[in-house]
Amino acid sequence: MSVSPSALEDRGTGLGAGHREPTGRQIALLTTLAMVCFAGNSLLCRLALRGGAIDASSFTAVRLGSAALVMVVLARLGGQGRAHGGSWISAAVLFGYAIAFSLAYVQIGAGLGALLLFGAVQLTMIGWGLVRGERPGTAEWSGLALALVGLLLLTNPSVSGSPPGGMALMLLAGLGWGIYSLRGRRAADPLQTTASNFARTVPLVLVMVTVSFLVERPHLSTTGVVAGVTSGAVTSGIGYVIWYRALSKLSSLQAATVQLTVPVIAALGGVAFLGERITLRLLGAGVLVLGGIAVVILGRGR
Repeated sequence: MSVSPSALEDRGTGLGAGHREPTGRQIALLTTLAMVCFAGNSLLCRLALRGGAIDASSFTAVRLGSAALVMVVLARLGGQGRAHGGSWISAAVLFGYAIAFSLAYVQIGAGLGALLLFGAVQLTMIGWGLVRGERPGTAEWSGLALALVGLLLLTNPSVSGSPPGGMALMLLAGLGWGIYSLRGRRAADPLQTTASNFARTVPLVLVMVTVSFLVERPHLSTTGVVAGVTSGAVTSGIGYVIWYRALSKLSSLQAATVQLTVPVIAALGGVAFLGERITLRLLGAGVLVLGGIAVVILGRGR
């Protein structure tokens, strides 16, 4: 079903379509919630994939399948008579991001992976913004540079021993996520659009599962499946709805830059839930990233 360009502007204050523009405070809250969900995704992927609790293809299948199921149910409950939205292009990009991310995560270190992923996101989203006529000021560029320095300090990446294939996959994952985020800025109804996009990934997931059975024997465990379901139903599905809602009022540079908080939040989550240690480097990196983002937001406001 096609949607006219005039219908692509979301006017609601909630997660679906509505009638009023969201306030700055609401956008800040939605953005924060989305980043917490994304950080939760990182922790769940680390728990499932780095620990060998599940193979990459099975994790992707469980993640996307559970997200599709939960999102379709929520969309049906809350969207009677509303257009479904979504597109096969967005679904293909979403699937590509998810499988590339999972395959890369088991091949390269978390630090290098975060740098490649979010570096590709920055280039994709900011580059598209420039093409579309966005012209960030000096303060915004300075804030982005400061946040990137914080990311480098946090991740302390090393390419030593990292397979080029894994690095390329993570760059592709960042490209895919950047495109998916950019397409979300036009979502008229974030809930219906997200549900439709996830539902459209199901045929692609079935093909992937079939191929994976022919290539290698899948490995699953209770921990891996639970992590995949939680990642799909909560931190991906609901998180993406929230993110699509927040994107309606963020510039490409703002949307790209705020995502640099995800590794910081994930690191703090590792301290809180995985027994990892808090360090001066983590604190310093957090200050740089958050300070840089504040400069970008304030620079845009001026």
